[in-house]
Amino acid sequence: MAEKWVDGTNVVITVCDMTGKIIYMNDQSARQFAKYGGLELIGRSLFDCHPEPACKKLRELLITPKRNIYTIIKNGKKKMIVQSPWYKEEIFGGLVELSFELPDDIPHFDRS
Repeated sequence: MAEKWVDGTNVVITVCDMTGKIIYMNDQSARQFAKYGGLELIGRSLFDCHPEPACKKLRELLITPKRNIYTIIKNGKKKMIVQSPWYKEEIFGGLVELSFELPDDIPHFDRS
């Protein structure tokens, strides 16, 4: 599905279809979710891997495709999570989730 360069990035990339079935994980995703099965999660439902509040939000995103962007702190590291719909020939295909660490001293710029 994806080019090999996605395995060389430090961004966790996980993709599901419109039913919530995991269809792709890059190397970082497989490593991050190794204790849950890593690449063996491909073909399984996202709903098997998330608590109910997250499942509710994922169901909403699959019914009404839109972006969901937020930050978390996990194990002392701040992370950005981006969940976004993906399309093939303008037809909704599912969701792609990107997760990456944010440095403590991340700069912010206002551009006009």
